[in-house]
Amino acid sequence: MKMLQVTAPKEFIISEVPTPKPGPGEVLTRVNAVTTCPQWDLHLRHNEPMFVGHKFEYPYTPGQPGHEATGVIEAVGPDVTGLQPGDRVSAWRDQGHHVQGCYAQFVIHKAENMIRVPDDLPDDALASMELAMCLGTVFRMLREMNAVKGRCFGVNGLGPAGFVALQMAKAEGADPVFGFDPLPERREVACRIGATACFDPTADIAADFPARPDSPRLESAVDCVGAKATVESLMDRTSDVVALFGVQREDYTYALRHGSLRLCGFRGHFRESAEYALGLIREGKLNLAHLVTHRLPLERYNEGIELLEARKAIKICFLPWES
Repeated sequence: MKMLQVTAPKEFIISEVPTPKPGPGEVLTRVNAVTTCPQWDLHLRHNEPMFVGHKFEYPYTPGQPGHEATGVIEAVGPDVTGLQPGDRVSAWRDQGHHVQGCYAQFVIHKAENMIRVPDDLPDDALASMELAMCLGTVFRMLREMNAVKGRCFGVNGLGPAGFVALQMAKAEGADPVFGFDPLPERREVACRIGATACFDPTADIAADFPARPDSPRLESAVDCVGAKATVESLMDRTSDVVALFGVQREDYTYALRHGSLRLCGFRGHFRESAEYALGLIREGKLNLAHLVTHRLPLERYNEGIELLEARKAIKICFLPWES
């Protein structure tokens, strides 16, 4: 089978390797499509730690950092129940970057990490299930906090996570839903997929979204950026709940002016969250195809990551069986 391996920053090889066989509790999946995770791919490209204490080692694990994939079960190992060859599936949980990843024609996964998906949807709409699961965890938590339905809701950062968050906020009954991003083309996409309106957070938006000590217009919000300045600005402009989804790399300041503002983080990976996201997909309330702007074979990996870096792409969908 064909498999990609990043050998050094900005360098990779495509190798022919034996197709693995599933062991107990494992399945072999034919990978029909795998989408980029811009955080991992871009940090790996520049040997920049993903978070405090993290370090990349090269050559990187074969097939990694690909982990958002969809395909068809090719074979099952002993003790696997509920899945069989021919089932269409997506990976809902990243199994870690120390094992072969999904930038390959076939991949071994624990059966418990795969979820059956509809046969009538394109690969683009199913590959990013793991990202949707992560946002599903956030929105299930916000729903428990009574912080979405009927709320004036903000989504900060209109990248892949922001587009999922926007759709989930709408599905949960938030109204209105506002998006914030400095790139006009991303604001335009967000408005097409349901945002009430979108704004450039680097501009003067005080008239539309007053900040403390004035009364904030936003009642609840999700941050999908993680930068200190953007998070603290969102905290100033939100009255009740801010969910922190962006990767945190420095401390945020919760000041006296924030009063009763509630903050919540990301609890982790749960199958219930994947099922929640899949339910929204089946109902037509979540379309992951909106995240994909380019489709390329694995051989054009560097070209795809360059598009991400130039902010000319949102997600790249790599097609391992094309060349």
